[in-house]
Amino acid sequence: MSDDTKERYINPYTDFGFKKLFGTEMNKDLLISFLNALLNGKENEIEDVQYLNGENLGDGYADRRSVFDVYCMAKDGSRFIVEMQKAEQAFFKDRSVYYATTPIRQQAPKGEWDYHLDYVYTVGILNFEFPHGEYPADSYRHEVKLEDTEDHHVFYDKLTFIYLEMPKFTKTEDELETMFDKWMFVLHNLYRLLERPKALQDRVFQKLFEQAEIAKYSDLERRQYEESKKVFWDNYSVMKTARDKGIQEGIQRGLQQGIHQEKAETVQRMKAKGFSVEDISEIAGLTIEEVKKLLQ
Repeated sequence: MSDDTKERYINPYTDFGFKKLFGTEMNKDLLISFLNALLNGKENEIEDVQYLNGENLGDGYADRRSVFDVYCMAKDGSRFIVEMQKAEQAFFKDRSVYYATTPIRQQAPKGEWDYHLDYVYTVGILNFEFPHGEYPADSYRHEVKLEDTEDHHVFYDKLTFIYLEMPKFTKTEDELETMFDKWMFVLHNLYRLLERPKALQDRVFQKLFEQAEIAKYSDLERRQYEESKKVFWDNYSVMKTARDKGIQEGIQRGLQQGIHQEKAETVQRMKAKGFSVEDISEIAGLTIEEVKKLLQ
């Protein structure tokens, strides 16, 4: 979105926006609703959460600035890391696994212990798609657990990674059926909306839109949001430039490969018609060494 003058609601992909909606005690009901929709009844319904210290999730301030993490614990002891990942990183999966070790290690008490662990969930809201077409184009929610590679049964069900490929979510307002659909829609489209859609009339979304309305913010909050938004769009621009450059380089490589293949076929046809290597070199404008290499 480049026309900021029409922006009514904050962008949840920004650090400020994500923290505002999901990282404050005042709005933890939004987080609870999102997590329950995400789990879709597969686990016990979350009734309350306690925010934990997210400082442990990164190695330093710069790391935490790149992706804002929410770290919380449900009443039953289940721990959740919710990560808004704005751009693809080289070792994103490694980072997810590394982050998951924090809530695991923190469960170890001092003294004797029988190694009982509560459930740990790492949730990644991704503003990009996994590379190399790892998942089908119409598949955007992925739940990963440790499983046996032979018969594929879940070997350990207390460690779960859930990834949402947001760019793949293309449902329109009329197609929203479940609470999960609604959350995906609002996360993906919030900053583009000028009013609350009729499909999002649930009480929790009424509160979300109230909390997301920029006009209600103080001058300080607006400045903080603008700075956070600038960082987001700067990062987006850098990633897009790198991606576009990679595409162009790929096209050039393809063209060069095509030219090389065409030359090889031409040289081989000429040889088949009885032309000597010297004649082919002169006619094709190639050195004798190049002709010999193309004939191999």
